[in-house]
Amino acid sequence: MNASGTDVVIVGGGLEGVSAARVLASRGVSVTVLERATVGSGGTGKSSGIVRCHYGVPSLAAMAWKSIELFDNAEEVLGEDVGFRRSGYVVGVGDQNAAALRANLEMHRGLGVDVREIGHDDVKEMWPAAYTEDFAAFGYEPFGGHGDAYSTAQAFAAAARRDGAVIRQGAPVAAIVADSGKVTGVRLADGEFVAAGTVVLAAGPWSAALAAPLGIDLPIRAMREQILIIDPGEYVGDVPVLSDLVSLQYVRAETGGKLLFGNSDLSEPEWADPDAYRNGAETAFMERTAARLEHRFPGLINAGFTGGYAGCYDVTPDFNPIIAPAGVAGLVIAAGFSGHGFKISPAVGELVADLVLEGDSLDPQVPAADFRLERFAEGKPLTSLNPYIGAGEMR
Repeated sequence: MNASGTDVVIVGGGLEGVSAARVLASRGVSVTVLERATVGSGGTGKSSGIVRCHYGVPSLAAMAWKSIELFDNAEEVLGEDVGFRRSGYVVGVGDQNAAALRANLEMHRGLGVDVREIGHDDVKEMWPAAYTEDFAAFGYEPFGGHGDAYSTAQAFAAAARRDGAVIRQGAPVAAIVADSGKVTGVRLADGEFVAAGTVVLAAGPWSAALAAPLGIDLPIRAMREQILIIDPGEYVGDVPVLSDLVSLQYVRAETGGKLLFGNSDLSEPEWADPDAYRNGAETAFMERTAARLEHRFPGLINAGFTGGYAGCYDVTPDFNPIIAPAGVAGLVIAAGFSGHGFKISPAVGELVADLVLEGDSLDPQVPAADFRLERFAEGKPLTSLNPYIGAGEMR
């Protein structure tokens, strides 16, 4: 049996794992990432890539705002373009959610986020084809937009390697090994043992099974979500992301002049096996999206579907991540991102590095306690200060 060693082993080569590797390596830590397939081959590759700060949880809004700086300066910081386009982000709500929207905008401004309320005429200028009369209020983030999660993961990985991190692909972890209440490393599926004083578990929906033998119950499940790509039938330009909390959908520009449509109604989750789920979009989802499309964009009279796919979120009961030490000494969890992972991934790397090296967050706007595993057992879920009726799960 071969053995090797490192200061920190990161289990999982998705966005969060390689983001943490990048920051840890930049701080002089010896890091090995173990990825069972290839970097970004799990949920990362299925991300819709929305960048927004619009959360009712202050720490998440702060993490998203801090992350935009990296997305905006990726070529300088990471050495390559990650596909981020600052198209802007618009969120629209109905009458029942207008007060919550305004309260969230006020909270965001207190965090330093560049955000404002805009009117119907502003939105019509941005989205001429849209029907807006059933919206009561809109928030606008000029620094929001969309990016490419897969390209971002590759850039994080390349930056981590430049600072000395080792990233091993095709290296599935079979078990996290602990002795006398402390991690000692991990064992690979082929029997190899990799010694480490710290293990960061960032394996998305596969994290729960790896934590369970240590007596750690991670309340993380895989939830299938579908995406549709639509040809609008006309040139719409680099429109802002539209988060439609009336029809419960989101829309962003896609390459080749197309539009990406996703679902914002997560009240009835479709639980799935992350190793065996249906990848394509289904007829019922296409029909529902077609009805929403016809209502929201009556001006796109020649629009038509061109493709679709499905991916899995790693979801917790409160739809917010676990980023915390847990169970045994030396183990840090970074999983359960519930669809938020891309937009906060740069800040996640910073928080994980703080937890590994300092034992706490160094950013007062991002309290580590918010993301503790124990909140579920305590009955204190991390939830929005100003929740939206009908769309609370991811806001």
